[in-house]
Amino acid sequence: MKKTTWQNYLFWIGLTEAVGALAGFLTRDSARLYGKTFVKPPLSPPGAVFPIVWTVLYALLGFGAARIFDAEPSPERTRARRLFWLQLIFNFFWSIIFFNLQAFGFAFVWLLALWALIVLMILSWRKIDPLSARLQIPYLVWVTFALYLNLGVWILN
Repeated sequence: MKKTTWQNYLFWIGLTEAVGALAGFLTRDSARLYGKTFVKPPLSPPGAVFPIVWTVLYALLGFGAARIFDAEPSPERTRARRLFWLQLIFNFFWSIIFFNLQAFGFAFVWLLALWALIVLMILSWRKIDPLSARLQIPYLVWVTFALYLNLGVWILN
């Protein structure tokens, strides 16, 4: 594996954080409304927790992406890159589906697909850079928790 420069880490972390920030910006009004009007399942954290957790998760994702995108060219790297972009797209659109459209059932199915993509990404990344793969485990755990929350909101509302 090539040595990843700090500029490359900065680029990829900045990119993933920007995707998250854009999704947050586009859903900010709907997320506020959600916080005030919808019944939430037990164990729902306060709204202030979400941006903190997502900032950390996007940083870990960006850190791992920098290492994967710097890896030696191979069919595995190509697959790993595709899975990264696909899961990032699913990640971005989930909040729009959930908050803006309030399509809680569809958002749940979308989130299941994201969860599967994250698992596939981790397995793919593990072949290239085990550290990058391990750093995505908190992301998978959080999305698993998000599945519970999404399902709870769908059932309760």
